[in-house]
Amino acid sequence: MKFVDEAFIDIGAGDGGNGCVSFRHEKYKEFGGPNGGDGGRGGHVFAVADPNLNTLVDFRYSRRHEAKRGEHGMGSDMFGAAGADITLKMPVGTIITDAETGEVLYELLNPGEVITIAKGGDGGFGNMRFKSAINRAPRQKTPGWPGEKKNLKLELKVLADVGLLGMPNAGKSTFITAVSNARPKIADYPFTTLHPNLGVVRVGPEQSFVVADIPGLIEGASEGAGLGHQFLRHLQRTRLLLHIVDLAPFDDAVDPVAQAKAIVNELKKYDQQLYNKPRWLVLNKLDMVPTEEREARVKDFVKRFKWKGPVFEISALTREGCEPLIHAIFRHVQSEQRIENEPVEVDPRFAGDAPA
Repeated sequence: MKFVDEAFIDIGAGDGGNGCVSFRHEKYKEFGGPNGGDGGRGGHVFAVADPNLNTLVDFRYSRRHEAKRGEHGMGSDMFGAAGADITLKMPVGTIITDAETGEVLYELLNPGEVITIAKGGDGGFGNMRFKSAINRAPRQKTPGWPGEKKNLKLELKVLADVGLLGMPNAGKSTFITAVSNARPKIADYPFTTLHPNLGVVRVGPEQSFVVADIPGLIEGASEGAGLGHQFLRHLQRTRLLLHIVDLAPFDDAVDPVAQAKAIVNELKKYDQQLYNKPRWLVLNKLDMVPTEEREARVKDFVKRFKWKGPVFEISALTREGCEPLIHAIFRHVQSEQRIENEPVEVDPRFAGDAPA
């Protein structure tokens, strides 16, 4: 299935049905009175977060979505039937914004979450609503109210605990294959990964976290170069970024430090908040470095990169060093979750109800 993380749609809730003007016509009932019913409500448009979806491709080729209008009111005190609702299934992590103003309207963050994105119009009143002591035979009715019409932009940001950063061929896909259930395409040429891949890493019984692998970044990505710029948004909801560096590039003219600095610069240009996220350095492909040279090469890289954060040395191909990294990530994710779930302490002076 083609991965699509952005789409534009037009939605229309159903209009309400019109009210009815009618009078009772029965034998021996000379003044039967009004009996025109109200119109039915127009159909709503709902959005539901479906955990079985991971792309917006269905909305790329089907842009217009309209609910049915309500039926008109009828005589004999009969109200019109409500219009049928429609439900649009979207991936978890979808952001719904107004395409014209750019205002964020809704976010689908929890599996099974249902929101109303367009309300159907109410039905109009029939003439039975206007009967009074001084108006015994009203001929008034009202039309149905129009349903909401919106032009929306759908944007998918995958929900993952950990995001992988790195140049093409840094070994991100090999790493996510080694530690999780994901099976992305792996090849010995750049840009093998064409769309984000999610993998669940099992640490123990009922202990896991989710890793997101996005296409490799290159210099100029924040301005649109390469593929990775299209998917940087998928890292914005992560709790931790792993900067994976190829410590043994095939081309001796390639400087891993220069490549790593280029990635950091692109991250900063794209989004300052993303740049400020916790970031760990993962030096990959140690299996391609002679054992006696590893320590010196790692020290040289860290010194020239001027890195002061956590450093992990691994070989994703042989899984060397992956186990300690996995457990460290899990502990970090758990601590972040505890911080998010801690109750906020409220000053007792302001704990009461807000003044009217």
